[in-house]
Amino acid sequence: MPTALTSSASDGGVRRVVITGIGAVSPLGLSAAESWRNALEGRSGVAKITRFDLTDCPITIAAEVKGFDVTRAVGPFHPQGLDTTEGTVTQAANAKDARRVGRYVHYGLAAGLEAYGDSGLDAIRSRVSPGRIGVNIGAGMGGLPEIEDVHNDFLAKGYRRVTPFFIPQVIPNMASGQLSILLNLQGPNVCSVTACSSSSHAIGESFRLIQRGDADIMIAGGAESVICKLGIAGFAAMRALSARNDDPEGASRPFDRDRDGFVMGEGAAVLVLEEYEFAKRRGAKIYAELVGYGLSGDAYHMTAPAPGGEGGYRSMESALKSACLQPDQIGYINAHGTSTPTGDVEEARAIAKLFPNGPKHLHISSTKSMTGHLLGAAGAIESIFSILAIRENKIPPTMNLENLDPGCAELGLDFTAQRAVEKRMDYALSNSFGFGGTNASLIFGRV
Repeated sequence: MPTALTSSASDGGVRRVVITGIGAVSPLGLSAAESWRNALEGRSGVAKITRFDLTDCPITIAAEVKGFDVTRAVGPFHPQGLDTTEGTVTQAANAKDARRVGRYVHYGLAAGLEAYGDSGLDAIRSRVSPGRIGVNIGAGMGGLPEIEDVHNDFLAKGYRRVTPFFIPQVIPNMASGQLSILLNLQGPNVCSVTACSSSSHAIGESFRLIQRGDADIMIAGGAESVICKLGIAGFAAMRALSARNDDPEGASRPFDRDRDGFVMGEGAAVLVLEEYEFAKRRGAKIYAELVGYGLSGDAYHMTAPAPGGEGGYRSMESALKSACLQPDQIGYINAHGTSTPTGDVEEARAIAKLFPNGPKHLHISSTKSMTGHLLGAAGAIESIFSILAIRENKIPPTMNLENLDPGCAELGLDFTAQRAVEKRMDYALSNSFGFGGTNASLIFGRV
């Protein structure tokens, strides 16, 4: 019988947490590597919406995932720890099972399986207690397209046409639940739902679960897919979306003077978080260390940020304190930067306040300029970009930043306009802020 792998004994110190696997399905690609490569090249995932008839639709652009097939081969994985065909995972879902869950779950499973495969965990599953591995795949809204479709059927054909899978299709925690079932993850099984901060909170709370010894490994991130008539209509009614229907690729323009709203995106991104000594003992590839996590509440307004980005400021400050770092040690910030008229400037002001020497040591960019806004999955894909920025010494650009907003320009910060830059850094920070005044900040470091 193989020797069991166990977590390091507690010696009173804080358990370190590292990233050993990444996976993504995004408007920029069907893997983490493809998404990252296209981000560095400044490519846009925004185009005309293809999912539904655009007649009378006020907004006709979005950042859709393209060419995705949930039934494609991804394995074989042997999460029971047995190298047999029984219980082997070869795909996220077969055609029959795919109809039982929402599209956001499809994305979450695909990204989760990519991250799991990338981590190399499957090779040692027979030596790891499944009760020490958990999952937290956050979602901001869950199965909104499925709610729309089933409601239309209900109105047209009555009760008998409501699928018995309706509830599993739409509840936000089903990506976590299905990934847990597929991979035999018997540890903490939770789902963070905090609007656009969901996946950053999922990663941060998973970090804390490992720190305090409730798990040794957490598969964490976010999944979202609400590009549907109802989703577009709701955000359009708030005047939150860009109306640049004739210029899809130029519509998302964070920090630019002429921005007019965000572009709806979709997808999923997942990280494998592991206790450092555990990862070292099994010889895992380590991308980076998660060193800091901060969170806060604006207590100000349902949708608008607090003046001066005060809530985001406290979130970043908390993350720095958690990491025991000084502001000047941060080399890159992947900003929340949604391309909304008020949010971008307030975040920039918060950054300038917390990082007074920022013009000397900071690069800032918003990759939403290319991916659009993945809502509940945004923080996770941006965490992956932050991790790879450290690993590869490259910072992705803020595209479409042609005329810097005067409120940002006066701060003297570098927003990495139009092209990627090469820069060695030891620490990167990623921000996620959501409706309801919820904020999360994550800091990753070189190992």
